[in-house]
Amino acid sequence: MSLRSPLGVALGRGAAGEGAAHWWAQRASAVALVPLTLWFLLSLTRLPLDDFAAVTLWVARGANPLWLALLLVALCFHSRLGVQVVIEDYVHSGALKFAALLLNSAAHLLLVAAGLYAVLRIVLRGLA
Repeated sequence: MSLRSPLGVALGRGAAGEGAAHWWAQRASAVALVPLTLWFLLSLTRLPLDDFAAVTLWVARGANPLWLALLLVALCFHSRLGVQVVIEDYVHSGALKFAALLLNSAAHLLLVAAGLYAVLRIVLRGLA
């Protein structure tokens, strides 16, 4: 005896149809963040953080811009998913929930765009 509705059985989905994909995306981004965060923290321990020139030189050197970009994207993606879950669980008004979810996506998109712009600007300034 199944507790799923006949339509749910026929479609093979849960209540919203995307819960498993969201869950997997959160786990995948969390797994991606582990080595990226460890790399970032270990790199910071080797830098003189009070020297702006040394930090900008580090950002522009080697594969660091790539790893920083990956860290920014994974961090903002993971954060957006987490905030989305909180909004979906605790905001009950339909219109307010829609606005909050839209603002959540826009804010995280703006954050990742600003971070990538900053890294790219440092890299391009280092090439000149």
